[in-house]
Amino acid sequence: MTFDRERLLALPPRVTHHRFTRRDTMLYALGVGAGQQPGDLPFVYEENLAALPTMAVVLAYPGFWQKEPDYGIDWKRVLHAEQSVVFHAPLPVEGEVRGELTIDHIVDKGPAKGALLYSTRKIFDIADERLLASVTQVSFLRGDGGCGGPSTPPRAPHIVPGAAPDAVLVLETRPEQALVYRLSGDYNPLHADPAVAAEAGLPRPILHGLCTYGIAGRALLAALCDNRPARMRRLDCRFTAPVFPGDTLELAYWRGAGGTASYRVRVPERDALVLDNGLVEFTT
Repeated sequence: MTFDRERLLALPPRVTHHRFTRRDTMLYALGVGAGQQPGDLPFVYEENLAALPTMAVVLAYPGFWQKEPDYGIDWKRVLHAEQSVVFHAPLPVEGEVRGELTIDHIVDKGPAKGALLYSTRKIFDIADERLLASVTQVSFLRGDGGCGGPSTPPRAPHIVPGAAPDAVLVLETRPEQALVYRLSGDYNPLHADPAVAAEAGLPRPILHGLCTYGIAGRALLAALCDNRPARMRRLDCRFTAPVFPGDTLELAYWRGAGGTASYRVRVPERDALVLDNGLVEFTT
């Protein structure tokens, strides 16, 4: 099926149900590097267990839906460009959730420039129908430009200050990090199989972008929210370069007004900016 912008925008929500256990909650935390600091224990130990807010990205995960023929997307040329999650309530450590995915907006950048697809997955706790999180993703459809519609993005990225940061956090990733993180549901072989990575022009498998996002979220939760998940309200970023398992990350952040902060993440060994335009909102 060919790419049809208007048909995609008119599709009903894609509904996914997901039952998860306390073990899944601990496994996600280990996948984003929790357990390296004393304050991480509540996220990886069953006594007084708490869920990391960023676990929302793997709850009711619908898989690589852009690959399905019914969407008509040139899936081999899709890139994950931006991620935003609004946290409406603390996540349960076990239970069943329902995800409702909608395609919100498609920006046509031109026939040779691709398109931007904005989608949102609302996650509800089936036990009481509470809205837990709104997970918004921007996908860069490099092969689907010229589809019609507006050519101006609906929102500009958050601007990180140019001044010196308030703090820089050093975060270690492990060589097997992607192999652990993928057990939370993203089994894309690009993150495990050297042959697949080579076909994509990469020297070796890369870390999931959402794993890097989770590592950043874990560090910001500790630095700005005293490791209290209920205090984190939103976390945004733009993906700008790949991370390889084993890389050392440097997260710089700038405190803003009214419970906000900006951040970006670099890999200093390669002088690579890997997350940019980062925004975190939290209660003070």
